[in-house]
Amino acid sequence: MSAVLGLVEHDQGKLNEASLEMLTLARGVAQALNAPLEAVIIGAEEAQARALADALRPYGVAKAYWVRHEALRDYAPLAWAKGVAQLVQQRQPKAVLAAGTDRGHELIAHVGAQLGVVAATNCVEVRAQANGPWALTRLRWGGSLLEDAELKGEPKLLTVAPHAVAAEPAPSPATEGVELELELEAFTPELSDSDLVVRVVERVQAERKGVPLTEAKVVVGGGRGVGSAEGFKMLEELAALLGGAVGCSRVATNNGWRPHTDQIGQTGVQIAPDLYIACGISGAIQHMVGVKGAKRILAINKDPEAPIFQRADYGVIGDLHEIVPKLIEEIKKIKAGQAG
Repeated sequence: MSAVLGLVEHDQGKLNEASLEMLTLARGVAQALNAPLEAVIIGAEEAQARALADALRPYGVAKAYWVRHEALRDYAPLAWAKGVAQLVQQRQPKAVLAAGTDRGHELIAHVGAQLGVVAATNCVEVRAQANGPWALTRLRWGGSLLEDAELKGEPKLLTVAPHAVAAEPAPSPATEGVELELELEAFTPELSDSDLVVRVVERVQAERKGVPLTEAKVVVGGGRGVGSAEGFKMLEELAALLGGAVGCSRVATNNGWRPHTDQIGQTGVQIAPDLYIACGISGAIQHMVGVKGAKRILAINKDPEAPIFQRADYGVIGDLHEIVPKLIEEIKKIKAGQAG
C-alpha cells in the first residue's frame, strides 16, 4: 500500500520539534487517504537512527526508512535529495512532507527538481483526496497572507509551516500499552561525487549559555530601542530571572549588537514561547513572522503608534530603560519572598 512519507529532521541524532509538528499534520493526511504514515531518516548513525525511529512511534508512524551512505553522515542537500528521490521512485508514496525549516524547504525543492514534480511550501492545512488535486492553505508574504491553493502532481510534495500545527502523539496508537520497536528498514542510495559539491565539512559549536531560543518558554527580545550591545545586559538579566532566552530584531543584528543566531523573524528563527517580551521593537511584519507562534506578547515601547501594539496581548508605553529595570526589581522581590 502506498504510504505518506515524512522527512524527519534531526541534528546529529537530536530530533527537531518541527518534524513532530509535520508528522502530526502528515498523520491526518495519511488517515484521509487510508494510507500508512512512514518516516525517512537521513544522515544518522545506526544507533541514532534506531533511537529516532523509536521516538517517532507514538506519533502514528508505522515504519521508518534509514537512508544510509558514507556520504550522508552530515548534511549535503543534493545527496540527501537524491537519496530521497531514489527511495520515492522505489516505494511510490502518495505524498512526501517535510518541516518548513530552511533545511526542509531546501530538501523538498531539490527532491521536486529531481522528480520533476512541483512542491508547495509553508502549508498550514491540507485537504487530501485519493484522486485529483489537493486543496491547501499556506502562508505567503512572510506569514501576512493565507493563500488557498491546489496541489497537483504525483507524488504530492509539501512542507508544513513551523508552529502551524501543535506536535501531538497519535490519540490511539495501535500498539498502545505495548513496547515494540518501530520497523527500521535500511535503504542505500546510489550517489556520485557530483552530488557532494555542497556539503557540511566541519561544525563549530557556537558558545551559548542558557535555554535555546527555539525551546524557551519565555523570550525577551530587543530592537532598535535598546540602543546598544550594552543595553542588552538588562534584557539578559530579565530573561535569566524568568528562565528564558534573549532574542533580537534584525536591526540589532545589523548594528552588531547581537549575533545572527539571536535574530527572530523571517530571515532569522521562528519561536513559539508561552510569553514573548518585546522591548523597543516596532513590530515590522518581518519580525512578527518569527513570533506568530507565541501564546502571549508583552510589548514595551515609548512610541504609542508602534505597530507591535496591534499584535500584542499586553502593552506598556514608556522607555524600556526605565521599565525593564523596574520589572527586574519586582521579580527579584517576588522571588525573595518565595524563598523566604
